[in-house]
Amino acid sequence: MTETFKFIKDTRKAFIQLLDELSLDEMNQIPAGFNNNIIWNFGHIVVSTQTLCYVRTGITSDTSSVRYLDAYKKGSRPTYVVSAEEVTALKELALSTIGKIEEDYKNGIFQHIEPYDTATYGATLHNFADVLVTTSGHDNLHLGYAIAQRRAIKK
Repeated sequence: MTETFKFIKDTRKAFIQLLDELSLDEMNQIPAGFNNNIIWNFGHIVVSTQTLCYVRTGITSDTSSVRYLDAYKKGSRPTYVVSAEEVTALKELALSTIGKIEEDYKNGIFQHIEPYDTATYGATLHNFADVLVTTSGHDNLHLGYAIAQRRAIKK
């Protein structure tokens, strides 16, 4: 699992690097042919991972600790211009929340989870290893969208 956590962190660092190369206006722009923007894709991975790891597994039913959940949850769309302060907060959360999940994993929090089906991949996640691999794939899917959006914006 150490390698999987490292891969997720590396992907998030690459996503942060992509954000660092863009202006706030570029992050907030919704390119033609897309329903969302680059910062939405980034915020989405931040809130989705916390929800997948803690709520969907049955570890907790409380979503109040998932900051920005309503803005970036599945099915949401950008409804406001994201500020520089929110971008900074999302960057910090992207790494700190993975660190917390890794710490909780090492402390045995995820030993017994409730299996659940994913909407995105149509797969049943039976254990935390499945959850983590799916999280990694989900993060990379949205990084790919963001790269495509950057290309569309920079044309």
